[in-house]
Amino acid sequence: MSVITPIVEAPGDAAPVSSLIDPFGRSVSYLRVSVTDRCDMRCVYCMAEDMQFLPKRDILSLEELDRLCSAFISRGVKKLRITGGEPLVRRGIEGFFQSLSRHLESGALHELTLTTNGSQLARHAANLAAAGVRRVNVSLDTLDPAKFRIITRWGDFSQVMRGLDAAQDAGIAVKINMVALRGVNDDEIADMLLWAHGRGADLTLIEVMPLGDIDQERASQYLPLTEAESRLSERFALRPIDHRTGGPARYLRVEETGGRLGLITPHTHNFCEACNRVRVTCTGTLYMCLGQEDSADLRAPLRASDSDELLLQTIDAAISRKPKGHDFIIDRQVVPPQLGRHMSVTGG
Repeated sequence: MSVITPIVEAPGDAAPVSSLIDPFGRSVSYLRVSVTDRCDMRCVYCMAEDMQFLPKRDILSLEELDRLCSAFISRGVKKLRITGGEPLVRRGIEGFFQSLSRHLESGALHELTLTTNGSQLARHAANLAAAGVRRVNVSLDTLDPAKFRIITRWGDFSQVMRGLDAAQDAGIAVKINMVALRGVNDDEIADMLLWAHGRGADLTLIEVMPLGDIDQERASQYLPLTEAESRLSERFALRPIDHRTGGPARYLRVEETGGRLGLITPHTHNFCEACNRVRVTCTGTLYMCLGQEDSADLRAPLRASDSDELLLQTIDAAISRKPKGHDFIIDRQVVPPQLGRHMSVTGG
């Protein structure tokens, strides 16, 4: 396993710790960082089958990504989620996690986690746990192996199941993320809930996001989670709870199973009022909002100097422009995607 050598500033050069507060008084304490736009699947709601990925020269090195994450942590970020694409296909990723674990050991970072499709978990779970990863989100939209192949185009259901087993065997808590797709998996939601809770995992349902050209019409995929929740309530007793993980989901307790059901609803129940998140792409572009195009280039200041002064100034200026919220719309009359970039580029 390769190990990244972290950049350690001399005490006199260390930037003062200060929190990141946006124009609406929200503290930004949660950073999602994409380490690659590449993936070993081609999910039908996420990307086209014939994807054109970014040239490697445009991608930040893992050392640069480590320095970037550390800069945000110095500004008060407490939760760091590593995303992609599929983050575990990036060469050297275990060393990256091991390096970032120093912030857990110091107490500066409270949680280091990742979102994955599960395909590589069997190989990496033990070392991720050793690096301090205690929780992962696994994207899984069906329990039917044949349908799984159709949705992911390239995915191997049994490989993902081995990954889930390996993660839980390593002591990592698993949350299943299921994108609700009308006419595709909407008839499986109750079964998915029972299966996830039966193996001690939470389930979170997600409304399809209007990002990127995917060769399909999103309006036909879109299932409002108000509808899914209504269907589930006919079978289960659902009780709102105050559980929070730092993300956008609101949670319900399922009385029959004792497990939690999360709902991420960018369309039907805007969650922007309490947004504490920003995203950085694998090219070093900072998006202050998933549903807005305004961004800041962090790669240039990162590479301009060995000092983090300019990088931190750029981060602070970007947070001062964080918008109040997004305006996602899925409409059959609007054929192009609302935002041109793919979710795999922004980070899942």
